[in-house]
Amino acid sequence: MTFVQEQLGRRLREYYPQVVEIEPDSRLGRVLGRLTEALRAPEPQQTVPTAFRDDLIGMVPRLRRYALSLTHDSVEADDLVQLTLLKAWEFRDRFATGTNFVAWLFTILRNGHINGRRKYWREVADPDGTHAGTLSEPASQQHRIDLKDLETALGRLDAAHREALTLVAVEGLTYEAAAAIIGCPPGTVKSRVSRARDRLSHDLGEA
Repeated sequence: MTFVQEQLGRRLREYYPQVVEIEPDSRLGRVLGRLTEALRAPEPQQTVPTAFRDDLIGMVPRLRRYALSLTHDSVEADDLVQLTLLKAWEFRDRFATGTNFVAWLFTILRNGHINGRRKYWREVADPDGTHAGTLSEPASQQHRIDLKDLETALGRLDAAHREALTLVAVEGLTYEAAAAIIGCPPGTVKSRVSRARDRLSHDLGEA
């Protein structure tokens, strides 16, 4: 296994930042505020499973990262996360305690991406990039160069390979869990991840 393959998860997490600032007055920020209040209310605490109540807001960074891997657009990704949170709240009674909460949310997000693709492209938001510019801290020059190389290499990947790689190498899901989200056999996910890793290793000059 090459150095690129060994360090792939770390470098991809740098490309899809986990810790990002959410502006309270943004649409996603307002949704998070309402959900936080609802989850703290006495009635939901009696009806919503503990895992759901404790983990939903904490999943936002990972949801944004996965959304970015699908959309390649920070504004569209935030819209997708917002939709996912609202759907998760609406169907909270369908979540079975003890099952894979991460996979459940990622499935909602992926379905929202597929079903609402045209809607997201029609929306015009943050035209001057002001909000997008606040999503991550400036990197050092060398860091920026490394991530630019990775961005270029990721852009050459087949979309299906990139998605499988994100779920397994970045989010740490098993092949079986990723397969359930994508809707294909685990062997297909394993093959896509392997091909994506090999392609990145080659494109980054460390094959």
